[in-house]
Amino acid sequence: MYRSASVALTIAISLWAAFLAGCSPEGEDERKQPTRTLQSRQKVSLVFNGGPSGGTFNYFANKMSALITENEKWMDITPSGSGGSLSNICALNLDQADMAILYAGDAFLGRNGKLDCEEARMDHVRTIAYLYGAPAQLVVRRDSDIHSVRDLKGKIVAVGNAGSGAALSAERFFRHLRLWNEIDHRNLGYSEAAANFGAGRVDAFWALVGYPNCSIIEAATHTPIRLIDLHGISVQSGFYDLYPFYVFTKIPSGTYAGQDKAVATFQDSALWCARKDLDEDVVYLGLKAIFSEQGLEGMRSAHRAARSMSEAHALDNLPVPLHPGAIRFWSERGKNIPAILLP
Repeated sequence: MYRSASVALTIAISLWAAFLAGCSPEGEDERKQPTRTLQSRQKVSLVFNGGPSGGTFNYFANKMSALITENEKWMDITPSGSGGSLSNICALNLDQADMAILYAGDAFLGRNGKLDCEEARMDHVRTIAYLYGAPAQLVVRRDSDIHSVRDLKGKIVAVGNAGSGAALSAERFFRHLRLWNEIDHRNLGYSEAAANFGAGRVDAFWALVGYPNCSIIEAATHTPIRLIDLHGISVQSGFYDLYPFYVFTKIPSGTYAGQDKAVATFQDSALWCARKDLDEDVVYLGLKAIFSEQGLEGMRSAHRAARSMSEAHALDNLPVPLHPGAIRFWSERGKNIPAILLP
């Protein structure tokens, strides 16, 4: 009896082991992805930096935060206003934000130690995707005597919040033309700049932002405006040679009230970025939410600048390596990841 019971027990154990072995592939997959399984059950709070009030960065950060949180309930993403591109680069490097929008030019210069922050070399930023082109837009009154950039000498010009991509690009541009010390440049954000422009307290204001920009629209509803051509002088002065991340573009006619012809200018690229040690799944699943058909439709309904967003252009103009979560996502989409974008 004892031997029979022992044999029966041995057979039962063998059958149970065989059953478990048959289930092992699924169990193996779950053990290979413990982080994803755990995170799907635990809520995490994240900060997504946008930019100054009235800027496109804020529209994008707000909508992207909402879309990702709606799709991934375990992520609680809070959009946050900021000083702009430089502020966002510093925040990512200092772990004060988890994701942010910033300009390609600033990301490139920061990685190479050519921007001012608490860290001399800002190499903790990783890219996720290209979002949209942000043209430089120089706004003056239509009845003013300012017809070219050189006419700004002695004028009051609002150049954007201190630390913003707009302010940095304005300083690069005007310094290159040796006009920086010839104008009264003031650090005013877009909304404040438009208000001061309408009140006659500034002669011109500068924006580096997706079009149409609500602050320029607001200014144009109260004061007839004109946009100044920035491309011609950029070519003549060698500005593009010094800053190759700026590229030619045009602001189409009819973008703003009274604008009856296209205006040539240059643009930077707005990028979705993250701190390099942000969990891979946050980025991977965030990309799934934003670059789904529904996600892209949501982005385009939030702002017209998102009309250029697509998988086809998602890796355009990225100057620093991709985040591991982005590498996984874009590789699964069949993208060939250039060596320069690998960590």
